[in-house]
Amino acid sequence: MIVLRQRVCNLVSKLYPPSPLSHRSKKLKASMALSRFEYVKQFETDDRCLPNCWIVVRIDGKGFHRFSDQHNFLKPNDDRSLHLMNCAAKQVMTEFKDIVLAYGQSDEYSFVFKINTSTYNRRSSKLMTNICSLFASTFVFNWQKYFHDVKLKYPPAFDGRVVLYPSNQNLLDYLSWRQADCHINNMYNTVFWALVQQGKLTPQAAQERLKGTLAADKNEILFQDYAINYNDLPEFYRKGTTLIREKKEEQITHKIPQQDGTFKEKAELKIKSELVELHTDIIGSSFWNNHPEILTPKLKR
Repeated sequence: MIVLRQRVCNLVSKLYPPSPLSHRSKKLKASMALSRFEYVKQFETDDRCLPNCWIVVRIDGKGFHRFSDQHNFLKPNDDRSLHLMNCAAKQVMTEFKDIVLAYGQSDEYSFVFKINTSTYNRRSSKLMTNICSLFASTFVFNWQKYFHDVKLKYPPAFDGRVVLYPSNQNLLDYLSWRQADCHINNMYNTVFWALVQQGKLTPQAAQERLKGTLAADKNEILFQDYAINYNDLPEFYRKGTTLIREKKEEQITHKIPQQDGTFKEKAELKIKSELVELHTDIIGSSFWNNHPEILTPKLKR
């Protein structure tokens, strides 16, 4: 069979000998051959984000209630998971320099690109998929670093969305909404697990106990029944994590060779940007007054 195939190939080569094309001609011919298929690119959707808008990419854990149960997360807050989420978010900000701020809580993270970013030509699909994939892979890659004795049973998944905010106020309201959500969820979970773990109620009974309660009621249950002052809990839990870039001065010493063979030291101040992890209020004006550079990026000329 192989011999017959070879004979056929030899016969075809004799009947249709290859033309003596130069390297450049071969590339041109290959390009022309492929060009008739390139029409399929017309089916791609132009998903570039509107200019002069803040681009926010938010990722959320998919089915993380089940994931946390399967991996025995501590309730109501598991520091290992929260630190791992922050680790993944820092990797994303390290890769994407145009992200000016990230806010995370529980199993979600929001990444804010500067208003005039041109990353991936502002294509929403490229921004969302690259951030989602990098975040998820970093989460898995660093799992053992934080969950030393817990084997990863199955890969976690994160979904993503891109939302545009046309004004500074819209962006501030979005971030305030996410931090308010962090506070509401954490307070509920703190009371719920206190009722289950310390009060020995079933999850169903704890849900019934909390049905219709307000924030003041939950505070009262925590303080009166379990001597827990909610405001004394770590801000890490109550306010989530805000990641920003801060410019810091670093002194570098250079050794300059002299004619006599000795070296003269010369100090130089170098300004570098580094990621800073904060657990602070971003709903009020204080944070934004202290970091005005976030909302006033330099425009490209």
